[in-house]
Amino acid sequence: MSKTLIKEMLTQVTRAIAHYKMIEPGDRVVVGLSGGKDSSALLFCLNRYRQKYLKKIPFELHGVHLDMGLGADIAPLKEYCRRLEIPLTIKPTDIATIIFDIRQETNPCSLCATLRRGALYNTVNDLGFNKVALAHHLDDTIETFFMSLLYNGNLKTFSPKTYLDRSDLTLIRPFVYVTEGQILELVAQENIPVVHNPCPANKKTKREETKQLIEALSQQYPDIREKFLTSLHNFNPKNLWPEKENKKGRWG
Repeated sequence: MSKTLIKEMLTQVTRAIAHYKMIEPGDRVVVGLSGGKDSSALLFCLNRYRQKYLKKIPFELHGVHLDMGLGADIAPLKEYCRRLEIPLTIKPTDIATIIFDIRQETNPCSLCATLRRGALYNTVNDLGFNKVALAHHLDDTIETFFMSLLYNGNLKTFSPKTYLDRSDLTLIRPFVYVTEGQILELVAQENIPVVHNPCPANKKTKREETKQLIEALSQQYPDIREKFLTSLHNFNPKNLWPEKENKKGRWG
């Protein structure tokens, strides 16, 4: 069972990497490690991928954890990286102080994400690496689409691969074909440690609401994730409305 799941997930990761040329020989890849299940599972899979294609696609793998200043116990994460023999850099930040003490944000997630991105990219540049692997999976892709639609009126989601010209870094998301359910199975089967998230806003976000919406839809439409992935691959702009010729008003 465990070997079958790992093989299935490695196949999905390999396809995503190949489809979007995420990793090439000589790359220096940082995995952003929050201590949560997704990023720790990604590190596991990328390590297996690297071992499998060591001669064909040699690349470096390194973990970076941002210490938010919330007092999280990251000892299990340190031990996990030691077990995988992957270097781990821990970057202290004052993000929690800025958000909760100085700014006293009532809706902290957007600012927190911005500050975390900046701190992560700066750390990766300091280390001299050229790519950042983020653990966004297929469920995240779907949730981001619905959040953009419901809260911003946009039809959009994140890309599997994005080049950031300001920081000269490339973001890759090797888990875009992997479901959250598979990650949960992998974490349980391989005893991958999960660090408790002490953030006061944890599980109280719009994303959590959207996650519940997708889960409800999947009860009625069990193949919604597969259909969504197919629609992304088959997307044709001609199937949506053309741009308005009269842009004077919202509806005019």
